[in-house]
Amino acid sequence: MAIPFFKEMRIGGYLLKQKLLGRKRYPLVLMLEPLFRCNLACVGCGKIDYPDAILNRRMTAQECWDAADECGAPMVAIPGGEPLIHKEIGEIVRGLVARKKFVSLCTNALLLEKKLDLFEPSPYLFFSVHLDGLRDHHDKAVSQKGVFDRAVSAIKAAKARGFTVNVNATIFDGHPAEEIAKFLDFTTELGVGVSMSPGYAYERAPDQEHFLNRTKTKKLFRDVFALGKGKKWNFMHSGLFLDFLAGNQEYECTPWGMPARNIFGWQKPCYLLGEGYAKTFKELMETTDWDSYGTGKYEKCADCMAHCGYEPTAATAALNNPLKAMWVALRGVRTSGPMAPEIDLSKQRPAQYIFSEQVQKKLSEIRRDEAAAAQAKAAEKASTAA
Repeated sequence: MAIPFFKEMRIGGYLLKQKLLGRKRYPLVLMLEPLFRCNLACVGCGKIDYPDAILNRRMTAQECWDAADECGAPMVAIPGGEPLIHKEIGEIVRGLVARKKFVSLCTNALLLEKKLDLFEPSPYLFFSVHLDGLRDHHDKAVSQKGVFDRAVSAIKAAKARGFTVNVNATIFDGHPAEEIAKFLDFTTELGVGVSMSPGYAYERAPDQEHFLNRTKTKKLFRDVFALGKGKKWNFMHSGLFLDFLAGNQEYECTPWGMPARNIFGWQKPCYLLGEGYAKTFKELMETTDWDSYGTGKYEKCADCMAHCGYEPTAATAALNNPLKAMWVALRGVRTSGPMAPEIDLSKQRPAQYIFSEQVQKKLSEIRRDEAAAAQAKAAEKASTAA
């Protein structure tokens, strides 16, 4: 894992501080979604299934900075939607960098070359470009031809300007290990780090047939890592998280490790699963029934092995057991032998479906605010006329 040393030290120091303070739950990465609007419609994405009135909403730069201050996590990931659509994205990033937050700006890169002038290279800023595989696979995943070539061109342009660029890949069922290995070879040639995570089964994603269950996930990643023996793939993950993906670690999700803030508020319980919203980070942490979520506890979490729930778990495990973390780093991910016991699903509570309720609630708020704004404008106009 090639993470800048000072970044590694800063995050390690933050984790150690939380441990010394005896905190059971704390954020590691703020997942900041300033908008849901996107210029692609990927078949595995459940993030853009909203009416236009919601897709047109934006968090302000001040709201973004306030969220980072309120949360206190050392890292901020900005997914979406497509963040580069946001008119204030340059200002948002500058404010976060000024706060010495490590910022990972996630993008499909369709607008990246055109928007590079909005940013300045910094050890605190990383572009994370969405690539789900090589050309044919990626273009099929995003339902548009030519996206892979434009993304690669943008990566090269950003690197030439001195920016740090990584790629992020979501792995779905039906993607052969051999093809994933070729993709990882390509990222090495391109000179970028890569993060990978199995796709989360969004209930409203157009394609419901290609989400991996946990058994398939572990076998697939074992096959991929076996093909990578002796290669220098540059993963932007901890060794213990990769070992978890290969079925060698028995972890439980820590959803508070990567809390999500978006136009609705602070999302319960995590970035991938919207089960209600809190007005403040403090309210999120104190009112969410954390023990009712996670694999084995809730049906919607049954197959999840995504980074936003398990990377913080792996980070805490490394802090608690540095010798194990060092051993995994030295020997590499084990790709054969027995897997860690799987979590029992027999007592999980059934899924609740509240998406439509949350959408209607937000639409009501938007209409109320618009009506109040129109009334205030009319009153001001009448006062001026008088």
